[in-house]
Amino acid sequence: MAWALLSLPLNLPPSYSPQSSILHPFKPKSQIGWLASCSGSRRRARVIASAADQEKTEDKDEDKDSSAFNPFGFVTDNPSSRSAIQIIESPAESGNVGQMLYRIEDKGKEYGKYVRSGEHVWFVRETGSAESQGGTVIFLHGAPTQSYSYRNVMSQMSELGFHCFAPDWLGFGFSDKPQPGYGFDYKEEEFHEEFDKLLDVLGVKSPFYLVVQGFLVGSYGLTWALKNRSRISKLAILNSPLTVSSPVPGLFKQLRIPLFGEFTCQNAVMAERFIEAGSAYVLKLEKADVYRLPYLSSSGPGFAILEATRKANFNNISTQIASGFASGSWDIPTLVAWGIADKYLPQSVAEEFQEGNPTAVKLKLIEGAGHMPQEDWPERVVTALRVFF
Repeated sequence: MAWALLSLPLNLPPSYSPQSSILHPFKPKSQIGWLASCSGSRRRARVIASAADQEKTEDKDEDKDSSAFNPFGFVTDNPSSRSAIQIIESPAESGNVGQMLYRIEDKGKEYGKYVRSGEHVWFVRETGSAESQGGTVIFLHGAPTQSYSYRNVMSQMSELGFHCFAPDWLGFGFSDKPQPGYGFDYKEEEFHEEFDKLLDVLGVKSPFYLVVQGFLVGSYGLTWALKNRSRISKLAILNSPLTVSSPVPGLFKQLRIPLFGEFTCQNAVMAERFIEAGSAYVLKLEKADVYRLPYLSSSGPGFAILEATRKANFNNISTQIASGFASGSWDIPTLVAWGIADKYLPQSVAEEFQEGNPTAVKLKLIEGAGHMPQEDWPERVVTALRVFF
């Protein structure tokens, strides 16, 4: 290689590119002249060429390592989450949480405001007004999501003349995340009590329409309805565990495992992955950002769902719901609007529930929607609610 260097002409052609030279990244013309004029040039040329080869090899290795490194590899290797993270287009592609928070911190608060109720502050979305002729609709989300899932349904329902509220349950979304042991321990009866207080603060008059969806706190919305049937004019249920046979998703089983649950609850993409795993669709980046934001902002939401999951008796809740809404126990008009592509709860759950009270319960199947019909296909949900209400 050194002989090749010494044989290079000193007058290089105009088309010569330093980046193509074996001496890269040194300046080739001055270095070659120096090599030709100095004693011991062969030995020095060999050293320089060797160093250049080593640098080029290191550069290639570095490029290879750089392209292979992915701070969110554990997410993007999962096809269902790949487009939700979109590392390449994201300003936070280096994995800097601060950059990611800066990009998304103002997202997802459409129609929302903060409302103090007792010792806690709730985040509540509202569309329409108290003068709306259609009546008041309260939308309750499930775990591990937030009221953001109802934004499109609420907007369209208000255009139809309804006054809509959708709170983030305590511990979820943008509402307070109380520390367990200081006045709120994430038990079913405590969620009911705080929800009652919030309705009073919002000035919601009974009876009203209630829409419920999802696991855990979504189920608490249904058990609240069983205890407050006089306050409800009609009930609409989107995909929720309604029977004793309703399966419990793996997320909640993991959260109940000591130590492993503590690790699982701090996964910042937990909510978006849960949504995608129950649907036929992958969330767009701007939607995934909002579901991710509370879990990125602090450890509070993770520990809240951890505490709520461990305090919940899933079998007892399912039994309450199955028996409470059965014939002879429940006579309030009820609609079950069911996304048939739900990967957590099969269609048979909705059918079994409807068969248990065919007089009061009507079943509407929503094609093309999964576990969260309000997110997957809000227009079809609005159509079902409009006809029912």
